[in-house]
Amino acid sequence: MERIISLFGIVVFVVIAFFLSSKRKEVRFNLILRALFFQFALAVCLIGIPSLNVPGFLSFIFHAASNFFLAIIRFADEGANFVAGPLVDPAKANGYIFAVKVLPVVVFFSSLMSVLYHYGIMQKIVGGFAKIMHKILPISGAEALASSANIFIGQTEAPLVIAPYVQKMTRSELNCLMVGGMATVAGGVLAAFVDMLSPFVKDIGGHLLTASVLSAPAAIMYAKIMVPETEEHLSSKDVFNKDHNDEKKSNAIEAAAAGASTGMKMAINIVAMLIAFIALVALLNGVLSYLGEFINFSNWGNTIIPDEIWSASKGKLSLEMILSILFLPFAFLLGIPFSECAHIAGLLGEKVIINEFYAYIHLAQIGENLSEKSIIVASYALCGFANFSSIGIQLGGIGEIAPNRRKDIAQLGIKALIGGSFAAFTTACIANILL
Repeated sequence: MERIISLFGIVVFVVIAFFLSSKRKEVRFNLILRALFFQFALAVCLIGIPSLNVPGFLSFIFHAASNFFLAIIRFADEGANFVAGPLVDPAKANGYIFAVKVLPVVVFFSSLMSVLYHYGIMQKIVGGFAKIMHKILPISGAEALASSANIFIGQTEAPLVIAPYVQKMTRSELNCLMVGGMATVAGGVLAAFVDMLSPFVKDIGGHLLTASVLSAPAAIMYAKIMVPETEEHLSSKDVFNKDHNDEKKSNAIEAAAAGASTGMKMAINIVAMLIAFIALVALLNGVLSYLGEFINFSNWGNTIIPDEIWSASKGKLSLEMILSILFLPFAFLLGIPFSECAHIAGLLGEKVIINEFYAYIHLAQIGENLSEKSIIVASYALCGFANFSSIGIQLGGIGEIAPNRRKDIAQLGIKALIGGSFAAFTTACIANILL
C-alpha cells in the first residue's frame, strides 16, 4: 500500500507542477516520461529492487560510495583527532560534539574534491553523466553540464562550470539551472550527512549519493514543466569539450590547500547558521509555548490536532507542530507510514523554512524512534538545498556571474524552490517504491 501511495505521490507532484506552469500548452510530455523512466532506471541499476531481492546492475557503485564516504569520515577523524584529541570520539567526549565530529569532514572532503578537480578526474565524471543526460533528455548542453555538476558541487559553484553561457541563457534554461541547485547538495555537506546518519543506516552513503544522482533528472523534469522552453537556446553539446576552470592551480598541494580553505569557510558558515537558526527556533518556540499556556492549548488542542502530531509534539504548541500540520500531506504522499508521518512532516517543513542541515540534525536526533526505511526515505526527501535562504544564495551567486539576469533569478526563485522540493520528493517516492 505504501508503494502505491508513493506512486500516486509522484503523479500528484507532477500535476501540481503542471498547474503552476507558466505555459502549460508548451509542456513536453515526452520529456516527463523520459525523465521518469531515466530516474527509475538509474534507481534500479544503483539500488536494485530490495523488496524483490533483485540486486542492482551497478550496485557495486552504490556499495563503493557507502564505503568511500565512511573512509572519508575515518580519514577526517584522523585530522580532527590531531587538533581536538579525544573530543572526536563520542565515547571519550561523553557525547557527540558536532563541531569536532562533522565539520572536519566538510573541510577534508572539500580539499579532496579540489585535488580531484586539479587532476581532471571530476571533470570526466561530471562530463560523462552530462553527456548521458543530454542524449536521453531534450535539453541544452549547458543545462546537462550544470545539472551534472550540481550532483557533486554546490549551487553557487555549479554555475561556474557554464559561466560563459549564463548571461545568454533562455528563461527556461536559467530556471533549470536554479532548480538543479535546489534539488541537490554539495559533496562536502553530503559527507557530513553520512556521518550523522551512519549509526542508523549501514549504507546511507550510497543512498545519499543515489538521491543526488536521481534528483538531477528529476530537477530537469520539474524545471521544464514549470517553465517550458519556448526559445532557441544558444549552447549545444560543444560545451562538454571546453574547460571553464579559469583558476587552475599550479600543483596538487595548492589545490588541496585551496580546497581546505573553501571547506573551512563552508564549515564556519554552517556553524554560524546553526547557532543562529537553532537559537531563533528556540526563541520562537518559547513565544509559542507562552502563547499556548495563555490560551490553555494543552487542554483543548488535542481535539483539533491529529493524535500523531500531538504525540510527536508532546502536546506543546511549537514550530515543529505547525510545520508537521502544514507538511503532513507531503509526508503521506512519500509513502511514510502514518504513525511516523508527523515526525517526517516536521522535518520536511524545517528543511524548507530553515535549511536541510537543521533538518538532518533533527532526523539524527529522532532516528531511534523511526524505522530504518522511513529514515532512508526521509534522507532522500531532505537531500537538497531547496529552502528560502537558497533563493538569496542563488541571487548572489548566479547574479554575480550574470548581473543582467538578477531580475529573472528573483522572479524564478519561488518556482525553483518548489521544483527543487518536488524533485527530492519524487526521488524519495522512487526509493520507497523499490525498497
